[in-house]
Amino acid sequence: MTFTVHPVPGPGAEDVVVAPDGHVYTGTEDGSIFRLSPDGRRVQRVAHTGGRPLGIELFDDGDLLVCDAHRGLLVVHVAGSADGADAPVETLLTRVDGTAMRFCNNAAIASDGTIWFSDSSTRFGIEQWKDDFVQDTRTGRLLRRDPDGTVTVVLDGLAFANGVALAADEGFVAVAETGARTVVRQWLRGPRAGERDLLVGDLPGYPDNIARGSDGLIWVTIASPLDPVVERLQKAPHVVRRLVTRIPERLQPSPQQTIRVQAYDDDGTLVHDIDLHVPGYHMVTGVREHAGRVWMGSLHEPAVAVYDLA
Repeated sequence: MTFTVHPVPGPGAEDVVVAPDGHVYTGTEDGSIFRLSPDGRRVQRVAHTGGRPLGIELFDDGDLLVCDAHRGLLVVHVAGSADGADAPVETLLTRVDGTAMRFCNNAAIASDGTIWFSDSSTRFGIEQWKDDFVQDTRTGRLLRRDPDGTVTVVLDGLAFANGVALAADEGFVAVAETGARTVVRQWLRGPRAGERDLLVGDLPGYPDNIARGSDGLIWVTIASPLDPVVERLQKAPHVVRRLVTRIPERLQPSPQQTIRVQAYDDDGTLVHDIDLHVPGYHMVTGVREHAGRVWMGSLHEPAVAVYDLA
């Protein structure tokens, strides 16, 4: 096993994306966007969003699409920006049907420029993610932004909508439901267009970001294993769930120390299951396979990590 941790100058390197040339981008809790060299040894800040960057995707021209939990959908113009200077940040979308998004989380970009993205909750922001998770509000949404700027709510009522990925042929879009431990599939084309089913159900833990790798598989993070206490709480009366989120945080259920990612093909068949226990790194929330290497990010860690499949 080859598992390497690469520090970045800030906690919460939540997601990762890998450019065709091997450079890796991540965003941290303080709003910074960092670029790591392909070997992970050189780290450079390339932008600052002024919010809390979560999911990161690449446009064909090399610019970044950033899902910022505070500021919505952003474009970070890193392509052609001067070395040593923060790249310009453009606001793409902050409101849906006249209401500000509370928790813009993750996205996938189609070949025609359509952006599929998740809004995890309409009640709670990122600072209260545990409240939404334990209370099981099921107010998460999957949305679509067309190239002309039109925004449509495609799915709602999701149990903490999270990672987003497209089929290899873009015949379906998948979105992780963290609270339900599933990956929901919405068919976009073919005889099943408009139908909703599960790409994967009954995951062994709570999924966060998902992403299509260079191997054509959909990679799924398991941020924490199944927690029997959480499972019971989600079935308890609403008043009980609300009371739990009001007790001191140290007494609330917390993510367990684990490093786990899985990969599925477009039929929902499990192809890889990487389950590691490495001291000093845990709660993998971002994943990206590129050329046989699996890069990972974490909502808490001041670092990204990489695992060599070979």
